[in-house]
Amino acid sequence: MTRTTSVSVGGIIEVDMGVSLAPFIETASALVTEYCSEDDYDATRLELIERWLAAHFYTVRDMRAESEKAGPTSEKKQSKVDLGFDTSHYGQTAMRLDSRGGLARLNEQTKRGGERSTSVTWLGDEDAIIED
Repeated sequence: MTRTTSVSVGGIIEVDMGVSLAPFIETASALVTEYCSEDDYDATRLELIERWLAAHFYTVRDMRAESEKAGPTSEKKQSKVDLGFDTSHYGQTAMRLDSRGGLARLNEQTKRGGERSTSVTWLGDEDAIIED
């Protein structure tokens, strides 16, 4: 179940008429549920994180204008080839609202190419005794 609404997301980002925000909200909701614990945040904070994250995902579909010019017409879109939430102001805000760092950890993990783990394996003799 999602925490935010299309109206709330539309309050922070201009949305093209006829575009449903449902897929962006559902995506944000899944990540907030997985990476932002209800034990750490109240319902209000979780909704805010989800709202800003949904706006971030919308920018993937509809990049924001970085600059515009009236005559002769020109427009430059914000664009950064990257995998992270920091490619938009909305994703950056979502990470700031997640003060416990779940989204920031996911962001860094994604940039590195997935989760990595470290392990140590003892190859010595179990019965070996180290004496001084």
